Amino acid sequence: MANKGDEKRAKAGDKNLSKANLFGANLSKVNLTFANLYGANLYEANLYEADLFGASLVGANLVEANLTKANLTKANLVEAILSGAELSVATLTAANLSGANLSGAILSGAELTVASLSKANLGGAKLSGANLSGASLFGANLSGADLSGAKLSGANLYGATLSGATLTEANLFGATLSYANLSGADLGGADLREVNLIGANLSNAKLGGANLVSAHLRSIDLQGATLIGATLIGVNLIGAKLSGATLTEADLSWATLTEATLTGANLSGANLSGATLSWANLIGANLTGATLTAANLFGATLSGANLTKAKLGGAILDGAKYNEATIWPDDFAP
Repeated sequence: MANKGDEKRAKAGDKNLSKANLFGANLSKVNLTFANLYGANLYEANLYEADLFGASLVGANLVEANLTKANLTKANLVEAILSGAELSVATLTAANLSGANLSGAILSGAELTVASLSKANLGGAKLSGANLSGASLFGANLSGADLSGAKLSGANLYGATLSGATLTEANLFGATLSYANLSGADLGGADLREVNLIGANLSNAKLGGANLVSAHLRSIDLQGATLIGATLIGVNLIGAKLSGATLTEADLSWATLTEATLTGANLSGANLSGATLSWANLIGANLTGATLTAANLFGATLSGANLTKAKLGGAILDGAKYNEATIWPDDFAP
């Protein structure tokens, strides 16, 4: 007499499993290509190395299911529930996961190239080393997610929530993160070249050693952020909020910081040669040992700023505002 597990495995061969109850079923290595699993119950099911190419899993329950090394290429998982599911090294190339719940899911090393994850919930998910190149994560929730070493080049994260997320050493080259919330996120050593971060919130974020060359940072919020040794050559920081930010030894040469707010920021040892700081607010900023050679500080506010040992050769200070609390280099007379 066949046991229930065998019955469920045999049933899977039908491929028309709409709303089927496959709770805890052993479907490892089963061929379910183009199967209809709409609304199916696959809670705690074992789908290890299962082939679900092009399958429909719309609204399916895959809570805590094992999909390790499963093939979900071009699968439809719209609004599927995958919270706590195991998807390590799974292939989800071009899969549709829009609106899916992947909170706490494990996707380490997963292949998600050009996948759609718009408005998906990935809060607390493990995506270390995952490939999300060209993926759509528009409005997705990635708060507290682990994306260390992940590939996100060209990905669309417009308006996404990544507060408290870990993106150390992640590759975000050319990604769109405009108006995204990255407050408190760790982006240490990340590749952020040519990234669009216009209007994004990176307050209290960690960006030590990150590469932001040619990134678009207009109106970005970097208040209290740590950018020690970060590379920001030629970036657009017009109107950026950098109050209390730490930019020691950062390279901001030729950057545009027009009307940026840098009150209380630590720019000691930073390279600001050729940078445009016209009308910038540098009240109480620490510019000790900073290089401001040929920098444009027209109309900037330097009240209470510390420029001890700063290099100001060729700097433009016309219209700059300062007071008795401003500390100038020993060899400089404003």
